[in-house]
Amino acid sequence: MAETDTLAATRRSLHAVAEHVLAAALHAATGHIGLRAAPGGFATPPFPGPEGTRVLAVDGTDLVVTDGQQSRRSPLTTIGAAAAFAGIRPGAPAEVYTPVTPLEPDRALELDEGAAARLAAVFTTVASALEQLGASDTTAPEAQLWPEHFDLATTLSEVNYGGSPGDEEHPQPYLYVGPWTLPDTGDPYWNEPFGASTGAPPDLDVTSAVRFFDEGRARLAG
Repeated sequence: MAETDTLAATRRSLHAVAEHVLAAALHAATGHIGLRAAPGGFATPPFPGPEGTRVLAVDGTDLVVTDGQQSRRSPLTTIGAAAAFAGIRPGAPAEVYTPVTPLEPDRALELDEGAAARLAAVFTTVASALEQLGASDTTAPEAQLWPEHFDLATTLSEVNYGGSPGDEEHPQPYLYVGPWTLPDTGDPYWNEPFGASTGAPPDLDVTSAVRFFDEGRARLAG
């Protein structure tokens, strides 16, 4: 399988885990769906569980379930097995949004460790960049990984800033700036129907990501 195909297959499988396991568990407990970047991948924020505070996390190609001070880990094989390991019912909260990935509990997840690490690095870098971007704004919301889009983003002054591990239109990870109202300037920076994007290569660092976000903010301000 080509590298791009491996990355896409891993992304789709992790997207399914985000929707049908992590978001499912979080929504059942709290009514919320927003996830977070975490070491090795992504996680729920802490939420009430059977033994106190609970966190579900994807670390590489494993599911990690933490209840209180105790953590246990299992390789991700299928959505059904992951849900059973976490002790939840699988299935994205369809009353909140229309799931993007199908619920196929017994279908084998296609996961590659290298691809999973690449996608986790994107989330980690984008999380740090968004934290820096909003550091001077006390009203800046915490960046969230939305399970339906499977991207990490925040909104400042009616502009969405974020990073994606890729999607059907973008086979590779990318950063984006999405103003709620697109400027009508003919500026080639705005290269997407939703705003602007740029690739997020494997060597992407926080400084470069912040520079791209700042450029979009400056162009909108100007």
